[in-house]
Parts: sequence; structure tokens; C-alpha cells
Amino acid sequence: MQNLKASEHIEYIDGSLKLVVSDSHTFGTDALLLAAFSAPKRKHTVCDFGTGCGIIPFYWLREGVEKVHAVEIQPLACDQLTRSIEMNSLGERFFLYNSDLRELKGKLEAGAFDLVTMNPPYTAEGHGIISETAADKIARHETSLELTDVFLSASRLLKFGGRMCICLRPERLTEAMAGMREAKIEPKRLRFVSQRDGKAPWLFLLEGKKGRNPGLTVEKELHIENPDGTPSEEMLKIIGSYKKD
Repeated sequence: MQNLKASEHIEYIDGSLKLVVSDSHTFGTDALLLAAFSAPKRKHTVCDFGTGCGIIPFYWLREGVEKVHAVEIQPLACDQLTRSIEMNSLGERFFLYNSDLRELKGKLEAGAFDLVTMNPPYTAEGHGIISETAADKIARHETSLELTDVFLSASRLLKFGGRMCICLRPERLTEAMAGMREAKIEPKRLRFVSQRDGKAPWLFLLEGKKGRNPGLTVEKELHIENPDGTPSEEMLKIIGSYKKD
């Protein structure tokens, strides 16, 4: 179906947007949560770092954002995403850069972006069991960059007051806040995510603003499920009309 390779399939972000997903380059609930949390406006200049299969910018397109930018270092992920862009005739709305995010000078305009996001590797270098495949190593572990690289690269792109949004495991919250501040991005909004009420958070969503004064708002915890295990009302809104082929 439509230039699909082995292990690839189509997932529908809504009734018309089709995304190529593979075993190596797929997405989870955390990416959907980050896409919804970041909530760019229609005409905002936006970029997703380490975009993988492109779920976050595709979510933004579904929500009405006019144009999106995305950076991905892995050529195979870029090939997969390029076919998604072509399949949906998004050549004038979706701009993809096969690049190390530390090497964006001359590719993306500095100080021009309203929003930069990244769902970064959850495991810091030297911690955790290293994944077997190259794609998994890059996606799950800091084998190709450090968290500080993410914030410094985002800071270069962001305009004054522009936002950086990430999601990570709770044990890395203080590291993330310190890294943002070092890059002149002030942490401004924090939300924890748990499976259901009464369970410990397994994720946090953090927004920082470039050049702003200190002052952090902690939002109500987001629950993925109701007590009976069904998706929560908020989660159903985030998922929207998404479905697998």
C-alpha cells in the first residue's frame, strides 16, 4: 500500500492525515501528550526535534497549525517521514531537515520560532540497559546528544518569549529545569502524568519560555485512565479521531 516497506503500516491521525509507522520509527502515548501540551497556535512558527515518524508535527497539522518544521538525524526515519509527507501532499506545509540538531546554523533561522518541542531520550548516558538496535539506542538513550544540547539548540531558534516543551521521566525533572535555565529558557509550566488517580507519575510535561522571569505553575495531574481502566475523558480528547489501519 502506497510505497510501504516491510514492517511499515498506516495510522490515521484523523480522517484524512495518514502517517507511515514502522517497528523502528513509531510513537507512544508520551508523544501525543507532548503534542497536545505544547498546543501551538495556527500561525506559530514551530519545530519538533528528533521527530522520528513525525507524529508531533502531524498532530499539530491535525489541530490546524499552518506550517511545521521537524529535525531528525536518522536517514531511515527521514525516508519514512518523507513518504508520509508526500502521501498527504504536504510539501508546502511540512519542512523536514535530516540533521544533527546541534548543526542547524544556516538551515533554520535563529530567533524566529515560537515553539520548539522534543521527546528526548529518557535514559541519560551511562544509565539503564542499552537497547539493541541503532534506532532504539538513539531514541531511548543519550548516545548521540545530551539534554543540554537540546536546550541550547532550542534557545538559538526561539524568539524572546518563545516556548520549549519536553516530556521526560520524573527522576530527570531537576536536570531538565537546570538545563533549561542554563540555556536562558525559564521553566514556566509543569504537569505530571500518571496512569490513573492514586498511581505515582510516570512522566512530566515541562514548558519553558526564553528570556522570561522565574515563576512556575504546576498544573493538575493528567490521568491516562479512569479507575475502571477505560481511557479518561481528557485522554480521549487528545486521541481524537486517531486510529490504526
